[in-house]
Amino acid sequence: MLTINVGVREAKSRLSKLLKQVQSGAQVVITDRGNPVGKIIPIEKKELPLENRLKDLEERGIVQKMVKEGGRKLPHPLQMPEDVNIQEMLQEDRNTL
Repeated sequence: MLTINVGVREAKSRLSKLLKQVQSGAQVVITDRGNPVGKIIPIEKKELPLENRLKDLEERGIVQKMVKEGGRKLPHPLQMPEDVNIQEMLQEDRNTL
């Protein structure tokens, strides 16, 4: 990972450019009279809001946005008796594979 060291004044005047480099994966260390005082690092994808992560997946072609087709609705969920443990049924089903 590329690390860029910049002084406070330079960081102020080049902040937009530095942030673009951070978006590309670089780290920026801010110094005051040569002493490191802070660091700007990229945010990991898992830390981004869900909406941003979905947009990223769409842009990479991994998922597609759902398109409504004539207002099609999902069927209602099946009603199960109260004494049936769905989790146990799923586990049994998985164990048979």
